[in-house]
Amino acid sequence: MTDITQQTLAEREAAAGPTLSFADLDLHPALLDAIRDAGYTSPTPIQREAIPLARKGRDIMGLAQTGTGKTAAFTLPILDRLIDGPRRTRALILTPTRELCVQVEESFRKYAKHTDIEVAAVYGGVPLEPQEKKLRAGVDVVVATPGRLIDHLERQNVVFDDLEILVLDEADRMLDMGFAPQINRVVSDVPPYRQTLLFSATMPPEVEALARKYLRKPIVVQVGVRSAAASTVTHAVYPVPREKKNALLVELLTGKVHESVLVFTRTKHGADRVVRDLEKAGLSATAMHADKSQSQRTRALQDFKDGKTHVLVATDIAQRGLDISNISHVINYDVPQQAEDYVHRIGRTGRAAKEGDAYTFMAPDEIAMVRTIERVIGQPIPRVSVPGYDFGTVAAD
Repeated sequence: MTDITQQTLAEREAAAGPTLSFADLDLHPALLDAIRDAGYTSPTPIQREAIPLARKGRDIMGLAQTGTGKTAAFTLPILDRLIDGPRRTRALILTPTRELCVQVEESFRKYAKHTDIEVAAVYGGVPLEPQEKKLRAGVDVVVATPGRLIDHLERQNVVFDDLEILVLDEADRMLDMGFAPQINRVVSDVPPYRQTLLFSATMPPEVEALARKYLRKPIVVQVGVRSAAASTVTHAVYPVPREKKNALLVELLTGKVHESVLVFTRTKHGADRVVRDLEKAGLSATAMHADKSQSQRTRALQDFKDGKTHVLVATDIAQRGLDISNISHVINYDVPQQAEDYVHRIGRTGRAAKEGDAYTFMAPDEIAMVRTIERVIGQPIPRVSVPGYDFGTVAAD
């Protein structure tokens, strides 16, 4: 069984000395230029901790809340290693969803802009042939969802004989989605002597078992605590009968100007219904869920990022992997069924030390779940109402 070396953040910070800039991390000049182009000067805690270790070739288990910059924590050291090497597939990043796959690919392209490194994103819901053409032409980095990658492996469109780095991104989410067999299949096709980086928002026993199976003496880099909600997010619970949730949502969104709002519903039908009601109220909204085609989902996400749509209504397909810096509010139209999903949902706002608001609509049958969430995040959530409006009462909780 592989040992997992743990070292507290305080111990490492004490050893590291003064606050670092990206220039202090000894990254390739082309990467530093791209970082400056993106407007960044100082690494986040997860980047400050993980990048030097990754550049030394260590296996890493990175544990961090969403919005902490963990994608760059593995993107930058990978690019630094590949930048002057030959054109062959040397890095593979596995992600749980199409959306996260695209986000990671965009991160690689952003930081590799002053290099000739080629990146391919491989995910389902789109034609296989363009991906096949790019893979066969040769790329340095493959970012993929497990199922579509296996399709390409079976067609021998890509081989990993020269692979040096494997990243398992959002490992807890991949296991939640039942991808363990696919992960095992992919790993069986990569060299056993490689560097492996595993990143996860939480570390349930299943993730720890995965780390022990595939990582060699990894160092755990943990920023924040398990299941903690971001400190930059203000929480509020609105007690409301289920049939009054739409009226409450319209009132909140029309009562003041919001930069961009992400609304979570439990079902795909519910997301579509909420969008129709918001549009009737004159609000710009679009839905994003699994019944939408990949092109529809991509367009919805891009319109939201560009500010063309101010409200994105989504099922939990969007709770991970959305790298959007200006989400002002996350609204849980339906209370999530798992307490840790609350942390992932609200992690879409309050990112990178920016402030955000998280509202939760609580119907009578959702009171117990809200109490569970409060126990998991270790804090009570204030109950509030809209002054001057009566949206009905909910039994005291």
